[in-house]
Amino acid sequence: MKTCLIGAIGILSIALFTSSCTKKFIPNTEIEDTERNRAVIAFCERYRRAVEDMNIGLLLSLASPKYFDNGGTTTGDDDMDRTGLEAVLKERFKAVQNVRHEVKYRDIREQAGITYVEYTWTTHFQYEISGKTKWVNKTTDNRLELEHIDDGFLILSGM
Repeated sequence: MKTCLIGAIGILSIALFTSSCTKKFIPNTEIEDTERNRAVIAFCERYRRAVEDMNIGLLLSLASPKYFDNGGTTTGDDDMDRTGLEAVLKERFKAVQNVRHEVKYRDIREQAGITYVEYTWTTHFQYEISGKTKWVNKTTDNRLELEHIDDGFLILSGM
């Protein structure tokens, strides 16, 4: 009887310990559920919806005045500041008719005051060229770099 009681207490202790150590994740993500991470994802979702709506004004309002993106290359020919971002958005959205932009968030971390959001995006978009409608699907990994401002975030790089 004594052995059974000790065994039951041991199993109960292990169960309680394991359940208290289990991390909770934000639904449909690989991101730990914290207040800060929820705020980051809410901001990123504003960005995602602005892409779907092709809302250049909102996208530019989400970009930091310090925005700079090197295009993921070592050459400077595709580097883009905030002014260049506006021109690129206008050019890319010119022929696009519909966009579906899906995001799978994988990691959020902060280093030296910058929040890094690692994610995979899949974009489906419809455009017209030479009078014909075409659909394109593209999937790739990306990283947004965010600066914290008083009431939220702005995108430093990654659009």
